[in-house]
Amino acid sequence: MPDTASTTAPAASRSLARPGAGPLAAHWMLDPDLVYLNHGSFGACPRAVLDAQSRYRAQMERDSVSFFMGPVWDLLNASRESLAGMLGGEAGSYVFLPNATTAVTTVLDNFARGAVDGKPLGPGDEILMTTHEYPACRFNAHRIAERCGARAVETPFPTPATHPTPISADDIVGAVLAGVTERTRIAMLSHITSSSAAVMPMRRITDALRERGIPTLIDGAHGAGAVDFDLPSLGGAFYTANCHKWLSTPKGVALLWVHPDHHENFRPLVLSNDAHTPAGKHGRSRLTLEFDYIGTDDYTPMCAVADAVRTIPEIAGTDWAGVCARNRDLALTGRAILCERLGLEPVYSDGLIGPMVTLLLPRMEESRREAHAARPTMYHDALQDNLLARHGVQVPIWRFGAMKKGDPFDGQRCVRISAQLYNTEAQYAYLADALAVELERERSG
Repeated sequence: MPDTASTTAPAASRSLARPGAGPLAAHWMLDPDLVYLNHGSFGACPRAVLDAQSRYRAQMERDSVSFFMGPVWDLLNASRESLAGMLGGEAGSYVFLPNATTAVTTVLDNFARGAVDGKPLGPGDEILMTTHEYPACRFNAHRIAERCGARAVETPFPTPATHPTPISADDIVGAVLAGVTERTRIAMLSHITSSSAAVMPMRRITDALRERGIPTLIDGAHGAGAVDFDLPSLGGAFYTANCHKWLSTPKGVALLWVHPDHHENFRPLVLSNDAHTPAGKHGRSRLTLEFDYIGTDDYTPMCAVADAVRTIPEIAGTDWAGVCARNRDLALTGRAILCERLGLEPVYSDGLIGPMVTLLLPRMEESRREAHAARPTMYHDALQDNLLARHGVQVPIWRFGAMKKGDPFDGQRCVRISAQLYNTEAQYAYLADALAVELERERSG
């Protein structure tokens, strides 16, 4: 769930000693005055990858005609092949789009018109998702369902209000399957939920849905580069991921993997000049030919995917599996620090944790909720503004009960921490202390 970025340097905290980032932060352009614990929202692109993008952009601007007739195709091939080498499957099953929301909408549109299984979505049909899917994806699912006379069904995702904590993989599998009916045509599910940061037991879910004849669209906006997995083995019919998050590419590129069974009739939302070009141009299949050029645009973020896939392990001194393991371990350490210092409890079991953790903060007293909810904020809650302005911490704070638009603030908020190569244990300890200061300020104000 993205947040608006700060445009000014935060004021120095007068009460707490602010820690610096780790030594690997030198590879990024992050503000050294920030304690940046929110890689999950928009990612952060290393300098080396930005330099590569600049070279591609310069090449494009020196002779755009030649660039779009030749080099761009080879660069996109290299990026596609790097993803196949990292995530598995054939390179020809990967295409690029600007973001995961566009990819999700593209898949649902193809499904709605019958391009996936030959049967258009219609009255009585259902698209299944959970209440913790990313809002923009939920909104697009509802719009496509309404257009077809179908329904988008949101099955309740397990929370501390509905399940004993820590919530388990069994709880999540049970919650998803409880939403299945004889009218369910397709399921759209997050690999890692955005707000609650739970790594869903995806293979167990896709196997159970497949037994019921239901294909799965996996929204892995936080998946690639966050957790180690073999993409085809997850069992989904489609998979998308925002490359700018945990793969740390430039902004403006998402991968979309389409199972080989669904290549033939799968089309972009926007048709380009290549819409009726026979397969084989530029050595492309119909799928990659259309998606590799959806009109004139800046394709350099997509060209730089191969550079990011290579650069992050070079920075870390390990392979991608090692990067994922390192970040998960740090996230668990950060969780332990926050729980100990603030008296919090883990929400999800260790097996559901990747490079992010969401924790529930102490519930605000009822007498203070209305005034707090009315406070102006650049983010989702004024507590986030105060953490940034007074302590230089960039971390998301969400009103837990306001995940559905229009729900009143019930006093329950959560904090979601991210762990990336540039973060340190000391930064989570500093966050815990800053939260303690601000929560006490709220109680006494």
